[in-house]
Formats: sequence, C-alpha cells, structure tokens
Amino acid sequence: MARSLAPVIRAIALLLLAGAVTAEPAGVRAQAEIGAGIYLRGVIASGAPLIASRDRGAAGASGSAAACVNCHQHSGLGSMRRRSGTAAAAGSPLIPPVAARYLLEPERADGAHHGKVDLPYVEGMRTRRRAYTEETLARAIREGVDSEGRALDPLMPHFDLGPSDMAALIAYLKTLAPARIPGVSDSTIQFATIVTPDADPARRDAMLEVIEKYFAERNSRQMKPSPQLQASGHTQFSRSMFMIHRQWQLHVWSLDGPPATWGEQLAKAYAREPVMAVISGIGGAEWAPVHRFCEHEQLPCLFPNVEVPVDADSDFYDLYFSKGVLLEAELIAGRIVAQGARVVHQIYRAGDSGEAAARWLGGRLAPRHLELHDHALPAKARLEAALRGIGKNDALVLWLRPSDLAALAEEPAPPGAIYLSGLMGNFERAPLPAAWRERARMAYIVDLPQQRIVRVDYPLGWFRIRQIQIVDERLQADTYLACGLLSEALSDVAGTFDRAYLIEELQGMVEHRIVTGYYPRLTLAENQHFASKGGYLVQFAEPSGSRLVADGAWTVP
Repeated sequence: MARSLAPVIRAIALLLLAGAVTAEPAGVRAQAEIGAGIYLRGVIASGAPLIASRDRGAAGASGSAAACVNCHQHSGLGSMRRRSGTAAAAGSPLIPPVAARYLLEPERADGAHHGKVDLPYVEGMRTRRRAYTEETLARAIREGVDSEGRALDPLMPHFDLGPSDMAALIAYLKTLAPARIPGVSDSTIQFATIVTPDADPARRDAMLEVIEKYFAERNSRQMKPSPQLQASGHTQFSRSMFMIHRQWQLHVWSLDGPPATWGEQLAKAYAREPVMAVISGIGGAEWAPVHRFCEHEQLPCLFPNVEVPVDADSDFYDLYFSKGVLLEAELIAGRIVAQGARVVHQIYRAGDSGEAAARWLGGRLAPRHLELHDHALPAKARLEAALRGIGKNDALVLWLRPSDLAALAEEPAPPGAIYLSGLMGNFERAPLPAAWRERARMAYIVDLPQQRIVRVDYPLGWFRIRQIQIVDERLQADTYLACGLLSEALSDVAGTFDRAYLIEELQGMVEHRIVTGYYPRLTLAENQHFASKGGYLVQFAEPSGSRLVADGAWTVP
C-alpha cells in the first residue's frame, strides 16, 4: 500500500529534536529514503517493483503487495498484543520486530539477548537467538534463514535484492524505533492540542476544559516514577520489560492568521515544545494545514473535532472519528442517485465547511452526468435568490448553519427532495421550519439519540461529577473519548514509546471499545483514518420538536 514518505527518516528528525545528534551525512539520508521506498511501497531504487518469492512453488508478490510494511507494520515492531489480550487473530503467527535495534542487538557477556535498558519489550521480539549482523540480516532477507541458519517462518518471503538496494533497506531499518522520542522523559509525556482561529470560542473552551480535567485527574492517580521491573529467572528480557508512570502535560497551540501561515506557526511551536502526540483539537472550515504538518513531522494527531477532515489514503499519522461533512455528502449522493434526480442544487456560504462538502458531493455525482448548480452565497446574502427555479423533480442540498435554516421560514419550501447537513445544522436541534420538514432528509453521521443513550451516559456522568457545563454534548463526548483511547493505548504499549506503534495500537484496540459515545461502532485497520464509517438519512417525526426517525438503515457509503 502507498505510504507517506515525508519525511521518511524518522529517527534522524526525532533525534535532532531531542538534541541527541548534530548532523547526518546526506548520503545516509538518501540511502534510507531508498530503503523507505522498498519497505513502505515495495519499490526498489530503479523504480521497478519489489519482487517477493516463496519456497515450494508458492505464488509470490510484487510491488506494494510485497512491501515489508504489510507484515512488520509502519513502526517495524511487528504484531502486538491487542486489548483483547490475544494476538491479532487466534492461531495467526506472531510477526517479530525488524527495527534494527531489535535485530542487531549484540549478546551480553552473560549470554542474555536484548539486554539494553532502553530496549523496551514488544510482542514477538526474539530473545533466544544470536544477534544479526548486517551480513546475516541480508541473508535472512534473501534466503529466509535466521541469524543461526535456521529456516524462518514460511510466511517470510525471499527478496532478491541487489547489494545497493539491500544496503538501503538495512539503512532504513536502522531509522525505525528510535531510542528517544521528543516529548517523552522519565517523568513526563508532553502533548499538544491545536486550535485554529476559525474555531468557535465557546466550543474551544468546552473542549479544553474536558482535556485539562482529564489530564489533571489522570495525573493525580499516577504513582511516582518507578524503577524498571525485573523479571527474575527470565534473563532473556529481564532488563527490557519495564513500566514507568509518567505525568501528562498539555500544551495549547493556538493558531492565528490565514491558513497559509499555520504550518510555520506549528513548526515554531513544535520546536519550542516538542510533544509525543496531538490529542483532540478543534477547527472550523479549514484543517488541512494542520493535517499536513502532522504527517510531515510524523506526529500522531488523534481525533480532532473538525468538520472537514483530510481524506488521504497514503497518510498514516492522522486519525479522525468520522469523515465529517464529506461522509454526509457521500450519504446524500447515494440517495440522490437512488431517487433518480437529474438536477441538483447546492446552497452554502462561501468559505464555510459546506463549500468543501458541495465540492465532494459534486465529485461523487460527476460520473452520473447530472446537472449540478452550486450557489455559493456571501456571508450576509439572503437565501431567496438561490431558491428560485427549483423544480419538483430536482434535489436541493442545504449546507447551512442553524441561523440560515431558521431563516427558511420566510421562504416557501421547493417541491422536490430536500437534504441537509446534520453536522452543520446541529443535528436533531436543527431549526428547520415545519413547512420544510415533510420532504427534508438529514445526513446523520452519529447513532440515533435513543440508541446512544447508554454509551453517552458515562461521559455525561463524568462531566456532572466534575462540574463541567454542557456546551456542545457531542464535541465534549468526542473529546473525552479521544482522551480515553489515548490513555488505553499508552497503557497497552507499556513503555514502548514509538509514534507509529501508538497509531498501530489504536488501529488494533479501538474496535474492542465498549463506551464509544455518539458512535455505534469504531473500527480502524491498516491505512484507515476514520473510526466511524457510516451514517443514516433521517427525517423529523413531527412538524416541531427534535424527535428523529431513520429513513433506512445505517449505511457505509
């Protein structure tokens, strides 16, 4: 699968931030970049696909299907034990780490392996074999035998790499699982949350209150830093299994000015306050510069509160609860096609989230060759002109805020099908006039109110006990859920502080989460970025009030 390669040399960048090194030869960086292409994308230096073969005539693979990342993961730390307490699947092989720190670790004088204090335990690490050298590692990759000449698992392919490509791959393996991660010390883990200037101030404050109180409570429960655990009688990993209880510290990175300047602002904040990850955050109609910065720095950005997330298959470090208005557009597009409308009108405010949603819906309808009319209204323009000329067989899509929805009371409802954004219109509290409700269908990308009561009750109880005023229930519940997922994931990795490993842990454990707040189910897999993938089209049950009825089943576009 395609993977982001910017920057590919994680260890060099991270160690520079941590002050551990001062320079790295350009030749080493270039070599590791080639190795990254082999490991992540299955492309060798010439641009040809990587070829994997197997013993006993078994079919091989090539290109992205042969890339090392498919088994050994982005972190290079292999398979890990999930929240369920079992390996990824019953009976499935345990994939060992291939990060060079684990493969090339020399034996100690007492015969134990992997004895470094700074080499944390990971599931599948081999401890009862001779350490690899670069020569025996190259042999393992080409011939499928370990450092002592024993056959590796048959699932391990053979790769016929030339000397320069092999050297490049090994150079890349040396960048994986760096010993030091910015923002992590023996006593503290640093986190940031990001606020864009177009975020609503009241919602920003509500989000920050949840994070700050979650961090304060968690820190008050943690023990003081403890020494590493000694596994008596198990010398093969007695010095590598340890857990240190660290305090969490939050930094708020508040951006200002136009989006084109946000990347530079974030770079300065990150240089001043290196962090392990970004947790939650809040944006308005624009988030892409934040997403790009986090991908570039290989900095996990976990579940921000945004309406227009970035949908990029090749990215890795940004996770969202849902696709926001883009998901709404996909749900509405599916219904428009099913209903057979030939003309579609979209109304939105220029520069608001609806602009991106209208563009996304237009892209989904383009193969159908429908007649599409987009009405981008200036901030204070009235709606009446955009509503003229809509026929009974046309579809109207409203990407509007509550104030504009309420203003529709002054306009007659058009005769055709009407769709609106639940996310922008405030879901069941959308002030859609009674005359519009009969034909209107709302995109609803969370669970129905009556079905989420039990899952939402827990965070609401937590808020009541801590005297947190409810300003935006969904935003605050999402923020609480993001903090809980981060806490569980870091508990599971137990001292193995690697950013890619953190993402991989979240991918594996999120589906086992029982308290999922507003969402009926959360799932993440490799190369997925949106934990909740579906939604409903709903309608109001009465001319007034907030009771909703689903017009069809939960749908994943």
